[in-house]
Amino acid sequence: MMAKPAAAKAATNTKEDRRQKVIEVLNKARAMELLAITQYMNQHYNLDNMDYGEMAAKVKLIAIDEMRHAEAFAERIKELGGEPTSEPTAKTKKGQKVEAIFPFDADLEDHTMEVYNQFLLVCRENGDSTSMKLFESIIDEEQIHFNYFDNIGGHIKDLGAVYLAQIAGTPASTGPASKGFVSGPAAA
Repeated sequence: MMAKPAAAKAATNTKEDRRQKVIEVLNKARAMELLAITQYMNQHYNLDNMDYGEMAAKVKLIAIDEMRHAEAFAERIKELGGEPTSEPTAKTKKGQKVEAIFPFDADLEDHTMEVYNQFLLVCRENGDSTSMKLFESIIDEEQIHFNYFDNIGGHIKDLGAVYLAQIAGTPASTGPASKGFVSGPAAA
């Protein structure tokens, strides 16, 4: 088979084709965020039930960060004329022991950063600097999440029961609840 001439290749890589490629990676990223949300909220509830409140609270806050990421990806997809996915990439892993949660989450964040860096390149190659910048800012936050999960996993591995005993019985509160649709000013 003969290769297409450069002009023919350019014609098949239309603005619409480039836009669709960006929408595709944004939707894949959104699906990854949806998995992280359900995974971390499940872990939040489990850690709270195990009476590791401080850990539960921080995992919940990270889940909320992931919710912001998912929403940012959805908004960008809509700006580009696409339909945001509502399906996570996989099922939530349930019933994890505290010793397994943090290494699992560190691996999830590490994988996410690796994939998002590739998605960032797709955005750059297709001329979408706005989506590229979105990936850059989210990668920065995923690095912070990775550092937390990796550090806590290391403490649990190195210090075991001594470390966990210090966390046991701590409060799971993440502060006052934010106002929602029902409890917001319009409901008063």
